[in-house]
Amino acid sequence: MGMTMTQKILAAHAGLTEVKAGQLIEADLDLVLGNDITSPVAIHEMDNKMDKKTVFNKDKIALVMDHFVPNKDIKSAEHCKCVRQFATKHDITNFFDVGQMGIEHALLPEKGLVVAGDVVIGADSHTCTYGALGAFSTGVGSTDMAAGMATGKAWFKVPSAIKVVLTGKPSKWICGKDVILHLIGRIGVDGALYKSLEFTGDGVANLSMDDRFTISNMAIEAGGKNGIFPVDEKTIEYIKEHSAREFKVYEADADAEYEQEITIDLSTLKSTVAFPHLPENTRTIDEVPEIAIDQVVIGSCTNGHIEDLRTAAEILKGRKVAKNVRAIIIPATQTIYLQAIEEGLVKTFIEAGAVVSTPTCGPCLGGYMGILAEGERCVSTTNRNFVGRMGHVTSEIYLASPAVAAASAVTGRISGPEEL
Repeated sequence: MGMTMTQKILAAHAGLTEVKAGQLIEADLDLVLGNDITSPVAIHEMDNKMDKKTVFNKDKIALVMDHFVPNKDIKSAEHCKCVRQFATKHDITNFFDVGQMGIEHALLPEKGLVVAGDVVIGADSHTCTYGALGAFSTGVGSTDMAAGMATGKAWFKVPSAIKVVLTGKPSKWICGKDVILHLIGRIGVDGALYKSLEFTGDGVANLSMDDRFTISNMAIEAGGKNGIFPVDEKTIEYIKEHSAREFKVYEADADAEYEQEITIDLSTLKSTVAFPHLPENTRTIDEVPEIAIDQVVIGSCTNGHIEDLRTAAEILKGRKVAKNVRAIIIPATQTIYLQAIEEGLVKTFIEAGAVVSTPTCGPCLGGYMGILAEGERCVSTTNRNFVGRMGHVTSEIYLASPAVAAASAVTGRISGPEEL
């Protein structure tokens, strides 16, 4: 029996000719990632519980200060200080602090730190984002991050796979967020539990790299171990533009085994909204009743890309944010922020009555920069809408695309862009 794309990458990094679903392996790592919340725990584990006190490779560790940065309080400042001192002590090449940082899962591809064929672990659940580049990447706990930093290796159980066949071309306003919300709505938040979501089909060519990053990013919201796309001309162009590293293309065998096959015709998709309090609780925009909102957030590792900001600006240009709505725009990296300024997008946002923030995870995890009060509702392009995720336990988060979020900001209720 042949191997899936994920299985081939893991076999190569384990020094094996083949692996099978369920097999336990130890694989070499190309990159270990941590942020300002998860890294201090890993540093403590490494310093106090491990014999090895040095990192395996100072060039293959990335520490990104992005969740509470710039720091919101003394505790978050102490966390960053801890990581800053560790990075200095070990001469970590890829340490990103205020002024250089961005939201980690948008920053690392932009910096060329991940390429096709890599194995990446990160102490953040959305590390699965890099599957868009044809890499195996997955989130781990801080203890595994510590072991990875010290040894350059990690244990994995080889995942089985679900094949997602994409066909057709999406219509205007439909983006990667609608694709992944549609899929999660079909299979549920545990539909791909510890499985690899392997995307394929002629429809892939009609998705931009930003779309693919969004889809891979939310593989974890379906329970997936990872989400991965084939490496095509768009992928190679992106990698060559951002990285000087060698990359390797892996393709699934024709006789690879999949537990399930799902087909999505992109041409039939409608704008999709995930209602509280799970990403699987989806409805298409025409099924949404009149729901007044208090806040809109456009950003995060899921949808803070330049295409997302362009979409939002196209809708907001010449319009105003509704009187009782707070609209918060968060570019995912400094480069994206600068590009948005140069393209006039930031001017459009401010003239519409929105606020534009420095790159940060901020409100996505209920950190800061947009916490919800009791009973408030938010349309957000972030990735999770659990109870209390963005603030008060009675607040509500509706996950949607940048197009829906921007349109909702204008109308003051959950709306599709066609309404405007």
